[in-house]
Amino acid sequence: MVRSCIRSAVVLLAVAVLAAGCGGNDDPSGARSPTEIRVFAAASLTAAFNQLGERYTAANGGTKVTFNFAGSQALATQIQQGAPADVFASADVPNMDKVSDLVDPPQNFASNRLQIVVEKGNPKGVKGLDDLAGKDLKVVLAAPEVPVGKYAKQILDKAGISIQPVSQEDNVKAVVTKVSLGEADAGIVYATDVTAGGAKIEGVDIPKDQNVTATYPIATVKASKNQPQAQAFVDLVRSPDGQQVLESFGFLPPPTS
Repeated sequence: MVRSCIRSAVVLLAVAVLAAGCGGNDDPSGARSPTEIRVFAAASLTAAFNQLGERYTAANGGTKVTFNFAGSQALATQIQQGAPADVFASADVPNMDKVSDLVDPPQNFASNRLQIVVEKGNPKGVKGLDDLAGKDLKVVLAAPEVPVGKYAKQILDKAGISIQPVSQEDNVKAVVTKVSLGEADAGIVYATDVTAGGAKIEGVDIPKDQNVTATYPIATVKASKNQPQAQAFVDLVRSPDGQQVLESFGFLPPPTS
């Protein structure tokens, strides 16, 4: 009976030692290294950030990046409502300002210009903003609260052009999709989304004096439990390598002032 008890105790001790050694805990302090960060990013960043996410994972011990791509206004609301996020990258400054008390000081990392998106071959012959007011042209825009919708309104107002869109979408990708599917003849989107939109669409340039510059800020979320890893992602985005990736997808450098 005594031998049996001793044998059981030895087995339990061995199991405990093995469990301690297999806990996946490389930190001497006892904190388990995180395996995932959550990045909330404007829909226009989808292609570029997916590539940056792969680079981040490769350079950070396999730490996974899970992206939530949507309109910046929707992402800001989600963060205000307590959605778990480690990083927020917005397509405009106002939506970052909405969560200023919930994020660390933001830093601008890119800018963008807008372009008219049309079907491949431009069957309606759209040459500029004036053509968007044509009665027979079906134009789709993003909703006014979406950054690209706000920018489009600024451009149209400056040009004195009034449009009745056939629909108002909740993010820029939805505008591109409507045109690529033939559900609309034209829309106003970021130049980068025309580049990423595939073979079914093409872009019509908006002259610089009629265009606007979209500024993209990024910040870590104060409530993040993975601050070092979140900051490492921000650092990658702003690094020369990160800027090179963004440039390859058509983004412009951040404004200097």
